[in-house]
Amino acid sequence: MPKSSIVKLGLLQHACVADPKVNLAKALALAEKAAKRGAQIICTQEMFRSQYFCQSEDHDHFALAESIPDGPSTVAFRKLAKKHGVVVIASLFEKRASGLYHNTAVIIDADGSVLGVYRKMHIPDDPLFYEKFYFTPGDTGFKAWDTKFGRIGVLVCWDQWYPEAARLTAMQGAEILFYPTAIGWHPKEKAEYGVNQHGAWETIQRSHAVANGCYVAAINRVGHEIIKGVGGDGLEFWGQSFVAGTSGQILAKASVDKEEIMIVPVDLSKVDVTRTHWPFLRDRRIDAYGSLTKRFIDETA
Repeated sequence: MPKSSIVKLGLLQHACVADPKVNLAKALALAEKAAKRGAQIICTQEMFRSQYFCQSEDHDHFALAESIPDGPSTVAFRKLAKKHGVVVIASLFEKRASGLYHNTAVIIDADGSVLGVYRKMHIPDDPLFYEKFYFTPGDTGFKAWDTKFGRIGVLVCWDQWYPEAARLTAMQGAEILFYPTAIGWHPKEKAEYGVNQHGAWETIQRSHAVANGCYVAAINRVGHEIIKGVGGDGLEFWGQSFVAGTSGQILAKASVDKEEIMIVPVDLSKVDVTRTHWPFLRDRRIDAYGSLTKRFIDETA
């Protein structure tokens, strides 16, 4: 019997509390439900095991990190993947070695084996997003993996603003790009900038689907998080996880403030159809892009 081109994605959107054990238990419970509802590739939101602690620079938060593959999250999700025969993408705060930490996604195949990791390449440093204090930039490069249900690429949050990252991942044959994410509004800015901020976030990722003729799945958290000891207004995470089709169309979209399990079927045969009819990969002028490796083009010929 030929393999079906239809694959069901399971996106886990939820709020987080201060206790990592509670967050891990919730994510596992949601993943179990997603698997029972037919999801074949399940993806968590960015660093699901904790609140978004990067709102401040605090050495105590390094205690939240865990090792891969023997940390609690990887061990638990490997068991779940094998039990249900599903692929899992789990976004973690990784302790690689003493003094060396990454924002990392671990990719687990349907037999429970670890296919590999992707370490977030682009690290932001904005008000309440002080990630450079915690995370060493990734050294894995951009990668794609053959899973039981298709060839996938994984990028993380701030990576989503960079077309180069999506392109280099798609060029390795990725049919679906997953973006575990933690993004939201500064409450005092929401009225003035909120609509445009969210619109830009959604548009750039939909554009990756268009430019690369692939599916894009963005998984965000919900909830208003004020980190203990930091105070202020905190961050209001805007949810609205979504899946975009190969022409950039929205196939499914979650709410702004509710915990949800999204089950979204995608047809991988449409990747080839789209790339054939919109042959952007064919028409790339690879002889003319050398300057992309420069920081800025200061002189003209």
